[in-house]
Amino acid sequence: MAAAAADVALQQRLKLTEIFYSIQGEALDSGWPSVFIRLTGCPLRCRYCDTAYAFSGGRAWTLDAVLGEVAGYGVRHVCVTGGEPLAQPGCLSLLTLLCERGYEVSLETGGALDIAPVDPRVKRIMDVKTPGSGEAVRNREANIAQLTARDALKFVICNRSDYEWARAWLGQHAELPCPVYFSPSHGELAARELADWILADQLPVRLQVQLHKLLWGDVPGR
Repeated sequence: MAAAAADVALQQRLKLTEIFYSIQGEALDSGWPSVFIRLTGCPLRCRYCDTAYAFSGGRAWTLDAVLGEVAGYGVRHVCVTGGEPLAQPGCLSLLTLLCERGYEVSLETGGALDIAPVDPRVKRIMDVKTPGSGEAVRNREANIAQLTARDALKFVICNRSDYEWARAWLGQHAELPCPVYFSPSHGELAARELADWILADQLPVRLQVQLHKLLWGDVPGR
């Protein structure tokens, strides 16, 4: 009976934009060779989004096929991203199956959908959308209470106003259990300028520069 249920789970389908092998450029696993599974679709429309090509299209994969593709790369780290991966219900099953196969799994999520059902073995890299994104009203405050030391928060900072908003947000959430990353919006804010602001205010955050963009620019699938 259990074997039959497992087989049914493996035949679940997800719509994927791409699976690719690259260097993780952000957050907790930055620098690690990783397999990226990019799911199609997103309920948000952030002004600076660099993966709008994942909003639509894609093709259906069974979970079994996804796992087989990932295994072919022979690496330990796997990142499930989007779009917004949690917009597809089958994402939860995929995350659990990856964990059960011994991968170090991270999830990149925009913060508008409930993160509570995500397998606790997964590192949840969650955005807090700033006003500059155009989607700050979509931040799901209830997610903050779900965070653990395995997770991370990410702010994409577009300008000084965004920085001050994020600084005030941190002042209202002083007991966060996880690291916080400030990342300059690519092409809008110089990393050096953001670094100066962080240093001047002695903020307890990590400056993040997207390593993959330094290496390959905006090339999709890198």
